[in-house]
Amino acid sequence: MTEFMSALARPFTPRATDGGPNRAMVLAIILATYLMIILDASIVITALPDIHTALHFSPTGLSWVQNAYTLTFGGLLLLGARAGDILGRRRTFLAGIAVFTVASLLGGLAPSATLLLTARAAQGIGAAIAAPAALALLMTTFAEGAERTRALALYSAVASGGGSVGLVLGGMLTTWVSWRLGLFINVPVGIVLATLALRHLPETPRTSGHFDLAGAITSTLGMTGLVYGFVRAASDGWADPGTLASFAVGALLLAAFVATERRAGQPITPLRLFRSRERSGAYAARVLLVGGMFGMFFFVTQYLQGVLGFTALEAGIAFLPMSVAMFAVARGVPRVSTRIGDGPLLTAGVSLALVGMIWLSQISAGSAYFPGLAIPMLLLGIGMGAAFTPLTAAGLSGVAQRDAGAASGLVNVAHQLGGSLGLGVLVTVFAAAGGSATSSSVGAVAARHDLAGAISTALTGSAILLAAALAVIVVAVWRPSVSEVAMGRAQA
Repeated sequence: MTEFMSALARPFTPRATDGGPNRAMVLAIILATYLMIILDASIVITALPDIHTALHFSPTGLSWVQNAYTLTFGGLLLLGARAGDILGRRRTFLAGIAVFTVASLLGGLAPSATLLLTARAAQGIGAAIAAPAALALLMTTFAEGAERTRALALYSAVASGGGSVGLVLGGMLTTWVSWRLGLFINVPVGIVLATLALRHLPETPRTSGHFDLAGAITSTLGMTGLVYGFVRAASDGWADPGTLASFAVGALLLAAFVATERRAGQPITPLRLFRSRERSGAYAARVLLVGGMFGMFFFVTQYLQGVLGFTALEAGIAFLPMSVAMFAVARGVPRVSTRIGDGPLLTAGVSLALVGMIWLSQISAGSAYFPGLAIPMLLLGIGMGAAFTPLTAAGLSGVAQRDAGAASGLVNVAHQLGGSLGLGVLVTVFAAAGGSATSSSVGAVAARHDLAGAISTALTGSAILLAAALAVIVVAVWRPSVSEVAMGRAQA
């Protein structure tokens, strides 16, 4: 890990190869593609109030603009990785970019909420096909050693910083032109990337195997059923037949997924990965942490614009201190981890993030950005920056070589699906606190107070998710050994 971070500071100077691919161009294509995919997870967040007004979303239904993308992306990610292995990675990459680009165009043109959500789901499918193929091409293009380390460091920098860029870029485009431009911008970028990929990306040979379509479909639809149940409960109540049916269908599909993976010869999710308490705890903690953080982004964006009167651009910039702190702390994680260990660092990071979330949940209609939001968001950035690297390491701990790809995929799946499930739960909390009933008919001042109160309650839900993640980490991911306790006493 120290080598990984130190490589980030060195200039990239790939060696020339005779007749081989231009590795600098390959890396540029991969990084640009991943940036585009990461951007689309966040570029709509600061545009949500405008999308709400333009397409007449309900306050609870608005969450599907995010969920439609993350559910299909996370749910089909492992199947996309399998497609690259079987069909060839450049071919799969091009197919994913094509789907993503066309879906972006349709989303930008969408005249209704239904068509926008359909396009967002299609974007997620394209991302699930392209992203694993891009990472696999990076691994096969750069030999193990300094060059691969440098390439992976740049890839990780894009992953950690892309979300922040999306918030600001989405705010800029929404304020200056239209929220639709945040989707349209993918079209020329996708065309350029596909053109360059045809010329510069190497193809990998096809391999024999089969697709675990049953596993992919049951897992994705099962998670969608659960998320839809929470969102429907927010609008129609827990006793609503549609709500109950959604939960029942979701549970049955997830049970079918487990049964399918037990029998599959080449499962997309080998169940043996969950035999380790540490890994299972890391996946569960990631779901909870990301769920709380996605909810925070979703509701704080609406607070900044709906209560404090920020423009979309100002709302995007308001997240920058947290994002910069997260990135800066992440770069120092290797040095700290070697001194105190991954377990203490992970526990301390999540604890600090929890303090920030509890503080943030105290906002009201009278709160000012500084210190009421800026300081707790800074604490969140520091805490999450310290936590994610050791949490990722825990999710890959002790994995056999044959399961390395599946374990890496599970980390990403937990990230995407955790965001969708957490947001679905918090939308229900938001609605129960009166958020879905806020209306200008009660007066602008009263509406702002009602909205602020509902958002405060939803952020309390985020704090509970972070507290649950901390409990999982302490119980399952890291429990200090006798030697660690003795070392701590000696240092004290």
